Amino acid sequence: MRLAHCSDLHLLSLDGARALDFASKRWIGGMNLLTNRGRHYHTEAFEDMVEDLNASGVDHLVCTGDVTNLALEQEFRFARARFDKLTLGPSGVTVLPGNHDAYVDAGRAYFTTVFADYCTTDPGWEWSDGDPSPWPLVRVRGAVAIIGLSTSHQTPWFTAYGRAGERQLDRLAAALADHRLRGLCRVVAIHHPPAGRRAESVIRGFRDRERFAAILAEHGAELVVHGHEHRDLRVTLPTPTGTVDILGVPSGTYEASRPEKTARYRIFEIEDGKVISHHLRVWHRDRRIFERDDHEPAARAASA
Repeated sequence: MRLAHCSDLHLLSLDGARALDFASKRWIGGMNLLTNRGRHYHTEAFEDMVEDLNASGVDHLVCTGDVTNLALEQEFRFARARFDKLTLGPSGVTVLPGNHDAYVDAGRAYFTTVFADYCTTDPGWEWSDGDPSPWPLVRVRGAVAIIGLSTSHQTPWFTAYGRAGERQLDRLAAALADHRLRGLCRVVAIHHPPAGRRAESVIRGFRDRERFAAILAEHGAELVVHGHEHRDLRVTLPTPTGTVDILGVPSGTYEASRPEKTARYRIFEIEDGKVISHHLRVWHRDRRIFERDDHEPAARAASA
């Protein structure tokens, strides 16, 4: 099975936006768009990624959040229209929310509504503990089980940290221990980096990293993927049988003066319940294509 992972697309649409929409934390993001972000994140990169994915024969795509910039309803619909061009369809694509998708409380509702069929849990995996939250989702696709957490909440100005909460982490532990996933490649997907020095950041890190690490130490997993930092990040965490790779991916739409941060996504080859190989694909804006990143070893120098 071939599993693709992308993140941090920041697909922007201000169509119909009103001044009142920016009377919140959105004004910070709006200023960032005007001074920096708006020049470096390109919708055409994701459109080229969609073409590349459609031609590559991957079996499933996981996007670990930040599909929007400002969590505007029209941004979610703009992003959804582009995801709908993937031939895999919603059952073949899993999308999680990121911190930009939760800039305001309404953003979480917009995400859940607009991307509903891209983030539904499989029948038989609904939670029955009395908490109405659907997270984490569980989707079994062939030999792969995707367990997707939501770590994104509206946070104070100038912060972007993540939190899963005790109930969601209890569910993560239950899913990883469930006998129905025995022998499958259990892939935990999350927006914020759950381990390494970046997870420790008070401003941008993951508040539940210690409990998350304890769950993996007890129940294991075969792979953890995340976004948020727009970098190729690689650390490991202990499991009962050794260690599990924690892999972050660069933004899928970024292009500027730093080649190591140019838009990328990753493809994993999975066999017999294990990841046997993976590689990055990098965007070439001049030719409007994604190709295998021949300089990936240099990118691995980036430390988590």
